[in-house]
Amino acid sequence: MKTRVLAVMVCVMAVVNFASADTIRGIGMDFVTIGNVGNPADTQVMSTDGTTGYGAIGYDYRIGKYEVTNAQWNAFTSAAGAPTGNDGGYSYSAYYTGNQQPTNCISWYEGLQFCNYLTSGDKSKGAYQFSGNNANPGDFLGINRTTATASYGVIYVLPTEDEWYKAAYYKPNGSGYSLYANSLNIIPAADNGWNYTGGSYSTPWDVGTGAEEQNGTFDMMGNVCEWNETLIDGSSRGVRGGSFYYLHGLESSYRYYFYPDIENYGLLGFRVASVPEPCSIALLSLGGLALLRKHRA
Repeated sequence: MKTRVLAVMVCVMAVVNFASADTIRGIGMDFVTIGNVGNPADTQVMSTDGTTGYGAIGYDYRIGKYEVTNAQWNAFTSAAGAPTGNDGGYSYSAYYTGNQQPTNCISWYEGLQFCNYLTSGDKSKGAYQFSGNNANPGDFLGINRTTATASYGVIYVLPTEDEWYKAAYYKPNGSGYSLYANSLNIIPAADNGWNYTGGSYSTPWDVGTGAEEQNGTFDMMGNVCEWNETLIDGSSRGVRGGSFYYLHGLESSYRYYFYPDIENYGLLGFRVASVPEPCSIALLSLGGLALLRKHRA
């Protein structure tokens, strides 16, 4: 009973943007938990396409505190082999190669295979369905988070656009959205902990060496642009965040996308999300929910 109470107490803390460090198949990953379940969508209109209504999420989840680094990517390729398949987008290695720089020259398909490996140990199995096997995943077939969760429990994925948007722009006190990920509605000063503007930096910087953003993440406003899971405009996939080279994307009102096989020089990378948030499982285990209610009473 004491063990259960302790586990639930840890989970109570975790729903308020709690940081955690995992070792997944030998790869160290840092996450922050994004709480405030059931938050409303942002009403801001996107300057790029006139759409609105992003950021509403009805569950706790975790998102990478940092972008995936070259060291993490190299550990993955050493263990599972380099991503490959029949869809293209597997041509280039990282242009910027420092161990703690964000991995770059990454296609959407490559990001999927990294996430699948974390989930299952196999590049072809996880939330992202492929026709082949680990040696040659073959064709990308689709996404099924529900089935993967039933098979593996906790799964690792690219964040959806809403998951990414909430982690970057929704204020942790639940008071609404900010235009920038540092909780402000005015552009942060360049070179003041924010690596985002062309001319100030000629390469990405090591992850975690800038300023922490409002939900405990780093570099959602810069370093490299980041893939998300969401399908946009036919077959293209969403990209969010600025980069060390481009100013656009820094603010929440900028929405853009690329074909999933694009690797785009050294400007495209990603961070990993994890669902369901592990404490959500613990709270629904035998007695967990009742203990939480008792604690809150």
